[in-house]
Amino acid sequence: MRNFTYRRATALEAAIAAVTGQPDSRFLAGGTTLVDLMKCDVERPSTLVDIMRLPDLDRIDATPDGLRIGALATMSTVADHHAVREGYPAIAEALLLGASMQLRNMATIGGNLLQRTRCAYFRDPAYVMCNKRAPGSGCAAMTGENRMHAILGASEHCIATYPGDLAVALVAFDAAVNVAGAGGRRTVPLDSFHREPGDTPDVETVLRPGELIVSVDVPASAAARRSMYLKVRDRESYDFAAASAAVGLALEDGIVRDARVALGGVATRPWRARGVEALLIGHALDEMGIRAAADAATEGAVQRGQNAFKIELTRRTVARALMRVGGLA
Repeated sequence: MRNFTYRRATALEAAIAAVTGQPDSRFLAGGTTLVDLMKCDVERPSTLVDIMRLPDLDRIDATPDGLRIGALATMSTVADHHAVREGYPAIAEALLLGASMQLRNMATIGGNLLQRTRCAYFRDPAYVMCNKRAPGSGCAAMTGENRMHAILGASEHCIATYPGDLAVALVAFDAAVNVAGAGGRRTVPLDSFHREPGDTPDVETVLRPGELIVSVDVPASAAARRSMYLKVRDRESYDFAAASAAVGLALEDGIVRDARVALGGVATRPWRARGVEALLIGHALDEMGIRAAADAATEGAVQRGQNAFKIELTRRTVARALMRVGGLA
């Protein structure tokens, strides 16, 4: 780990001012991702600005219209909140499945959304070829170990998988991220917050320099109330997803009035499967229809050899989750 300067901010404006014009500065919240990457010598900030004492950013506000979750609320606190468990079970389940209890007690919602890939080539500077860490160097995963890499949203410059669970559930239910920076505040739909790699895989989100997440809004919906998060992984105890699905359904007389499906573990960003949703809405819910719709989850998928198994695994994961939520399994 490199030497760095530590500062503690007690006001939002002061925190933003401390990093404005300082590209090597980073905000520090729970530190479960950033500090880990600093130990790997992937992140090398000159200054850390501790924002954990900023007022009101750990609040969870629930109304009949939806949730507002403060960026500094911990994963544990949000997962255990009665309004989240009752009105948005997929979000609560994604949080509980996303990390160990110790990490959930420290990790914040804002930091969780900004976690970076677990690609071994990215996290080990001994590997020279990583466009995400060293733009223009190449992508070692293209011809190397890529079993856990992305089949959706990849490019010839990067096939690293987005590792998070929470963002997948939030994307499924039209969440939006509220951010603040030197230029003021703005709101970004979470579905467009994370970027696909394209030819600039080192640019992972639409955050501008010096901006930070202050809260996340999730609108209430019948589909969110009847939802779940299904995570398939090599080790049940604690591991990243080989494939996951956040799904929600609104049913009326056996007909699907609303459907939400998002995928994790298989794409370069949280992936909304709108093709699956379109095939379900307006139709009776049955196993045959679910399996046919689930096949659309991997439309446009590109396998790289070792990760080919994810195509069928994704379809089965989506189908299983939909059948459970629909009461068919």
